Amino acid sequence: MIQIVDKQNCCGCYACYNICPPKCIHMQPDVDGFWYPVVEIDECTECGLCEQICPILKEKSAFYYQPLAYACINNNEAIRLESSSGGLFTLIAEQVIEDGGAVFGANFTENFVVEHSCVELKEELEKLRGSKYVQSRIGETYKQAKQLLKSGWKVLFTGTPCQIGGLKSYLGKSYDNLLCVDIVCHGVPSPEVWKKYVDYRQEKAASAAQRISFRRKDDGWKRYSVSFLFENNTEYRETLDKDLYMRAFLKNVCLRPSCYACQFKTIHRQSDITLADFWGIQRMLPDMDDDKGTSLIFVNSKAGQAMIEQIAAKMQFKEVDINEAVKYNSAAIKSVASNSNRKKFFKELHKLTFDDLVKKYCTDKLSVRIKRRAKSLARAILKKLGLLDFTKRILGRGE
Repeated sequence: MIQIVDKQNCCGCYACYNICPPKCIHMQPDVDGFWYPVVEIDECTECGLCEQICPILKEKSAFYYQPLAYACINNNEAIRLESSSGGLFTLIAEQVIEDGGAVFGANFTENFVVEHSCVELKEELEKLRGSKYVQSRIGETYKQAKQLLKSGWKVLFTGTPCQIGGLKSYLGKSYDNLLCVDIVCHGVPSPEVWKKYVDYRQEKAASAAQRISFRRKDDGWKRYSVSFLFENNTEYRETLDKDLYMRAFLKNVCLRPSCYACQFKTIHRQSDITLADFWGIQRMLPDMDDDKGTSLIFVNSKAGQAMIEQIAAKMQFKEVDINEAVKYNSAAIKSVASNSNRKKFFKELHKLTFDDLVKKYCTDKLSVRIKRRAKSLARAILKKLGLLDFTKRILGRGE
């Protein structure tokens, strides 16, 4: 029977939930909104499968394939601009569908919950395209993928490295018709934090959201924007450094505990292909940098290499030194540092408004001190020059 004593030892991959024969494992959110397995003890047969297939508890296999790295750009510029980086996911997914296969990936529900689903048509790939910075609910998609694989379908399964690890452990054997694609993952924020932010944005707009994008490129790929399009035809759009949710995400204040000690961050992956943003492209390959998005990919297996060869004519690509490339994207191999404000952030998640919460726990204290000093210095100079009262009147401020 699986028991989570240390929350860092559960990545919420749903493998135990999918494997349980009597279906006595339920994934329930904790106080911070992250899913963990809860066992109905009276129904448990103590078969031990849940512990055997846990990708964290399970001993990792040795890797023998030396991964290759490429900088890639989809030749279809419209798809590229709709994608997070260079548009490689769409090329791979379209090829799998052309081969008569199915594609699993993360999409938004009607209420903008993020969950995994399966598509079989190219026209449906749009909902799987683009980054979604929140943990995706796997549900029973491992079971669905296994059924398709056993029926002879080609299957593309995309997800975070731990989700791919969960799938591989759940399947328990290799399938020649399975292609796995993971991402270089910073970490996964709480679905509860994401829900609070969506509610905050809708309240500010006085309207329900009809489209959300984490990676609009209107201000360029390197300074991408978060966008909410509302039913009242208004839009919220802000760059990653100013958007409240992205500030909390990048400050590591709302991530799953396992993300701070991730066991899947390595160059040697369980997936066939790894997708990432090619940060540092302007230094390594400036001729492939037009600020519209360039993908960094790791090819981790012969199956992955075969897929890249299949789609080669539809993209620009150049091989790069993988060790040099990860210097600009250390999230591939290093877990993020825990934020000392994390417990306080979650404790006040439902006590403060989202903007006050982020301002309180995601603002750099040094920046605040510098601003205060600058304000005090300006005040002292104006007072010395006899201009303090005049400046206050101009600014409309009294004593």
